[in-house]
Amino acid sequence: MKLATLRTTGGTAAARLDGDVYTEIAGYPDLGALLAEENWQEIARGAAGPEHPAAEAELATVVPNPSKVLCVGLNYKSHIQEMGRELPTHPTVFAKFADTLTGPADPVEAVAEDPELDWEGELAIVIGRTAYRVGEAEAGDYIAGYTAANDISMRGWQFRSIEWLQGKIWARSTPVGPVMVTSDEFDPAASTLRTTVNGAVMQEHPISDLLFKPNQLVAYLSTILPLRPGDLILTGTPGGVGRARTPELYLKAGDRVEVSVDGIGVLSTPITEPAHLPA
Repeated sequence: MKLATLRTTGGTAAARLDGDVYTEIAGYPDLGALLAEENWQEIARGAAGPEHPAAEAELATVVPNPSKVLCVGLNYKSHIQEMGRELPTHPTVFAKFADTLTGPADPVEAVAEDPELDWEGELAIVIGRTAYRVGEAEAGDYIAGYTAANDISMRGWQFRSIEWLQGKIWARSTPVGPVMVTSDEFDPAASTLRTTVNGAVMQEHPISDLLFKPNQLVAYLSTILPLRPGDLILTGTPGGVGRARTPELYLKAGDRVEVSVDGIGVLSTPITEPAHLPA
């Protein structure tokens, strides 16, 4: 199944995508609320609410209010090498917050305080039930599905210190979506991730090159703290980011950055002028 969170005239609603039609899942304001139900798959399959043509639907970020958004850096060999680092022996982990998330077609404002706005196309894991101290062999049972993300990064702020957090958590800067594809219908190892800027390909890489695979990440992170239904894990970006290019290349107002994952869909993000200029 392909599931999403729609914006409607009455608020938001969880929905199932069949072909070119979204069907609302009555009683669930977003995908996170649906995933909190133990029998969420059965509920989604039986949905028969109002229908919306996909071409006219406005999508919110796939899970608007996850309890946590965990991110993995340096998880593709090509990206690790282009950043001049050695292969890590453990995942490099940082976090985001719900305020950082935005919809798959929403604009992202350029940052007046940082001209080094960079793209990072990623596959994201969506947790389907509480996972705490689960092993790698069983970790897949806790994955509801997968979606796409763009970890748009403010590199100037990111590298002000050895901790990356302040360059990764700007408000409404992380598009996620357009849909979550359930894990029974999506194989990360058979998919390719692409990022384009104004139509030019910047990243194109098989997801099979992930250093730490989805099951490994769920097992590793669930050792630290419980993963809850609707939580997101951004799995990392491949080579081709703007900072690693010669000369360096960054996003600016008027650009459009798109991230696609085979079998999931496209995030299409216009970069707009900053609404608030620094004093």
